[in-house]
Parts: sequence; C-alpha cells; structure tokens
Amino acid sequence: MLTYPSIPKIVQNVPVYAMDKLDGSNIRVEWSKKSGFNKFGSRTRLLDPTEKPLGEAVGLFMDTMAEDLEPVLHKLKNERVTLFMEFFGETSFAGNHKEDEEHKLVLFDASLYKKGFMQPKEFLKTFDEVVETPGLLHYGKPNGDFLELVRSGELEGMTFEGVVCKSQELVRNQQVVFKVKNEAWLKRLREFTKGDAELFKKLA
Repeated sequence: MLTYPSIPKIVQNVPVYAMDKLDGSNIRVEWSKKSGFNKFGSRTRLLDPTEKPLGEAVGLFMDTMAEDLEPVLHKLKNERVTLFMEFFGETSFAGNHKEDEEHKLVLFDASLYKKGFMQPKEFLKTFDEVVETPGLLHYGKPNGDFLELVRSGELEGMTFEGVVCKSQELVRNQQVVFKVKNEAWLKRLREFTKGDAELFKKLA
C-alpha cells in the first residue's frame, strides 16, 4: 500500500498552494475499480478496525465519506487511487488522540496509480465540493512575510500546527512539497517530548 512521502525543506522560488496543516494522524485508504475501498492504513502500517483509537477511522470513513467519493473516483478513470486523510479530534496533538472524544477525517491528498500525486489545483477541483478538505490559505511564492505569518501563528484561517505547501508545476520533474510550522506548536512539542530529540524529530 502506498505510503505518504516525507516532506523536504522549504523552497521559496516557486509559487505554491499553502493549505492548513491539520494536527492529527495520517490515514490511508486504497480504492480500486474492482474492489472499491479495500485497504486502510496509518502512515506506516495497515489498520485493524477494532484497534483504538486509529481503527475508528475505518468506520468513520465508510459512514461519512465513502458514498460521496465512490462516483468521483470512478470518473477519474484510474485503476487504483490512494486517498490520504488527517484523523483528529478537538484535543488531538502530534498524533495523540483521546479515545472518548469525537473525531473526524479531512481529505488532504490523493495519488493515482501510475500517475502519482494529484497537483493541488486538480485535487481541489476534484474533491473540494465533495468532502471536507483543508483550507487553502495562500497562493504565491512563500516569501519572508508569508513565512513569518505562519511561524507566528498569524496567517488568516490557519489552525495551530502550520501549513503544507505544494507547487502546481513540476521542478526537475518533481512536485515541490514542504511544511512550515507554527513556532508555538513546535514549542509545545518540545515540552511534550521532554528532551527526547529522536521523538521530537519523528513528530515534527
């Protein structure tokens, strides 16, 4: 099952779509023309629907998103599509969730078999009016003023963690993708990880 790639360093010389980075856990759902929605995973492994709390994402997806997405995926005319979602609740932080609170899923990316990840404009056109997607907060080159707004937590419409930036055009045959984090979120993460540098790096 396709996994979501790691996100490299900031690139400032190309225009990007900056979308809100929701603070949750990466959930993968694989759909195929033959079998429909047939595989569910976290960022690194397949999910058991009975496990807590991430297993909840399986039923949540089938109950709230599957019916709306099915006809859209058929229209893409692709053999297999992997959807990437954020699973989170009101108090979720750095991939940690309370089992006894309500959770939701927000679709943030999709990859088509043999074609790769959808470019942001195509992704928004395809899914934005079908299911919930992260807010589009900025389009343009990520200059110093923009980066400062994100890092200070002052970018309009941004939640707590930061933003994910994606280029529409390919650079050296690859899409530019990177994260910018709110300094207050990073400070809280340092407190949460209590000096464990490896854990901080993993969660950041």
